[in-house]
Amino acid sequence: MIDVIFVILSLSAISSAFFMIYAKEPMNSAFSFIVTLLSLAGLFALLSASFVFLVQIIVYAGAIITLVLLIIMFLNIKEESLPKEPHKLKYILISIVFIIPIDIALLKAIATLPKANMALLNNNFGTVKALGMLLYKNWLFPFELVSVLLIVSLIGAIVFAKRKI
Repeated sequence: MIDVIFVILSLSAISSAFFMIYAKEPMNSAFSFIVTLLSLAGLFALLSASFVFLVQIIVYAGAIITLVLLIIMFLNIKEESLPKEPHKLKYILISIVFIIPIDIALLKAIATLPKANMALLNNNFGTVKALGMLLYKNWLFPFELVSVLLIVSLIGAIVFAKRKI
């Protein structure tokens, strides 16, 4: 039964991600992004990664997508103001052709790695406390740097979009 759920969630994530890229309307793309994130959250739940599952739903599918939808509605982008992309599918297919050999090489490289003994992990591995301690002790600067980068890119996107309208 878990295999069937895995296949359904995987196909849902892949197809909604493709539709997110290929959609002409920004709102349709955003809704496809929501389906992609929820499918990934389901995959995390299948892996028994309950913290990542909840963060995926609350932070990404909840807060981030709400922010993206509000920005799309705030900018009120009309279809005639969107750029024409007649060769979009061709570019996607060319990208896939270049990415597949890289994926195959990565899978072969991963297959040659020695198998890890999962019994070496302690009981504290993956808990919220352990993740928080690791994130805010060892990775505080990169974490804050990413948050600043996201805010600056959001402000830049709004400024550029308002100039075009």
